[in-house]
Amino acid sequence: MNKFTPKWFLYHLLVGGFAILLLYPVIWLLMSSFKVSEQIFITADSLIPRPFILSNYVQGWEGFGGHHFGVFIKNTAVFVVLTLIGHLVSCALIAYGFARLKFAGRSFWFGVMIFTLLLPYEVVMIPQYIIFSELGWLNSLKPLVVPAYFGHPFFIFLLVQFIRTIPRELDEAATIDGCNTFQIFYRIILPLITPALATSAIFSFYWTWDNLLGPVLYLNSPSKYTVSLALNMFLSNETVSNWGAMFAMSILSLVPVFLVFFFFQRYVVEGISTSGLKG
Repeated sequence: MNKFTPKWFLYHLLVGGFAILLLYPVIWLLMSSFKVSEQIFITADSLIPRPFILSNYVQGWEGFGGHHFGVFIKNTAVFVVLTLIGHLVSCALIAYGFARLKFAGRSFWFGVMIFTLLLPYEVVMIPQYIIFSELGWLNSLKPLVVPAYFGHPFFIFLLVQFIRTIPRELDEAATIDGCNTFQIFYRIILPLITPALATSAIFSFYWTWDNLLGPVLYLNSPSKYTVSLALNMFLSNETVSNWGAMFAMSILSLVPVFLVFFFFQRYVVEGISTSGLKG
């Protein structure tokens, strides 16, 4: 049968049109990174750079404060890895406790945890800043990384729902074989929740890589800036903003994001839609 039917053509035409519409801001950002800064917004309706220059990438990579942009990428990578490890370890253990262990007030504390999802960060921002200031953690990654080791409500909820789909008969069989509570978690639960952990890791990566408010609050030295904060430094209220350099480094900062999406996008769907066991 000939698959090139009018229905097939119309479907791909609509999907391709929506794809171009959604990708247009990224395409505009990419092409603007090759324009002279003064012409970016004057010629915003044109994608073709005239003239086509590479100096924006050179200037952007030079950075500021005596630190090139590679330093900011390295700082962000350290920030992301430490936060990701904290989220996975803490949330997996907490979710296992809520889903499998019986303790006084389990439903109440689970409800309290869910309620924290409704709290905007601005509510806890000032109390947290005061606490970290008293601890002497300002101008370091500690205020940004340490909270990740106490769990994240969204990831805990996701993992709890996933663990609840795993039959308890597996726990009982492991108990008969002599496994204790932690061994059941390590040998039975943990391998089965790998898709949900992968989903949590991907979301944690995206949210941490793009985090701007946290670094703005706690980081003061350019040598410790993250990518998001470094990009913000290209803008100035007193002098001319270097839009070209900022757009160029924005493109470089998007490369890890696109790579993670293309290589691990199936885990997002699998982690949310699968039931924890595969036939």
